Amino acid sequence: LKLICNQQAPEDLVVVPGGQWIVASGFTGSGINLIRAKDMVSTKVYPVVGARRRIDEKKYPDCPGPPDTVPNARFTTHGLWIQAGPATVHTLYVVGHGTRESIEVFEIDTKPPTPFVTWIGCVVAPEPIGLNSVRGLPDGGFIATNFQNRNVTPQGRLRMLDGDKNGELWEWHAAGGWKKVPGSESSGANGIEISNDGKWYYVAAWGSQSFFRLSRGTTTPVRDEIRLGFRVDNIRFGKDGTLYAAGQTGSREVPNTSSVIVKINPDTLAVREVYPRGHDAAFRFGTVADEVGSDLWVGSYQGDRVAVINNPQ
Repeated sequence: LKLICNQQAPEDLVVVPGGQWIVASGFTGSGINLIRAKDMVSTKVYPVVGARRRIDEKKYPDCPGPPDTVPNARFTTHGLWIQAGPATVHTLYVVGHGTRESIEVFEIDTKPPTPFVTWIGCVVAPEPIGLNSVRGLPDGGFIATNFQNRNVTPQGRLRMLDGDKNGELWEWHAAGGWKKVPGSESSGANGIEISNDGKWYYVAAWGSQSFFRLSRGTTTPVRDEIRLGFRVDNIRFGKDGTLYAAGQTGSREVPNTSSVIVKINPDTLAVREVYPRGHDAAFRFGTVADEVGSDLWVGSYQGDRVAVINNPQ
């Protein structure tokens, strides 16, 4: 186990095309960190003094401006996704909380020795959606998960922890705005992926400790759901085409400190445990597993560190 410290609860991680850099969110902090894979050196890239901002008014005409420049701004970051571009410039989607509930959009230019990160726009979520994860689409749109409404009561959150369906998926496209995905109602909708052909959603349901696939674009949605026995957080495709699902064990009464990573075959829904980690102050509350070379990088929704483990495959 290797640890990359000085993070702010790196709830989500995403690998920049080329595999040389990893973006980390800051669930208990502010903004975005960029970590160099070869030496695990971490640098905050937004917001910082001299941060690059260039709004794309054509793509995001309703965006009120950068998330960090208004008085008393709060910019907590959560789910991440990178949509690869044709050359060295890629699009980074970031779930933002604080001053507003939104998807913040950045460009990452990997041509310089340290990539340039430029804020280019945002899409504000409708009330009362409480965003969690985002997954970009080739047309510039995205899919996002509503984990729980922002106005949820303590009793409503407890019902979600017991498996009540309280959220769903939403798609956003510039031409049509936000639209709820039929058949996607779930308990604590969390991580989101999509098949390479665009015909299936893959969804982590944190509250019900389950995972499901849902047909996309069909008149009658087809849904297959399996129980995993832990609170499934983020999901990521591995190089072999299977899905890494990371999350936490525990119940309402027992703190979810232990971490577990499994691999899911998206076609058969067969599940294989990859890495269990018990209660350990060094690292806990695992949330995501990303392949970086021969390692798995694991994020957490608490604490100040990313864990790097040798990938047990």
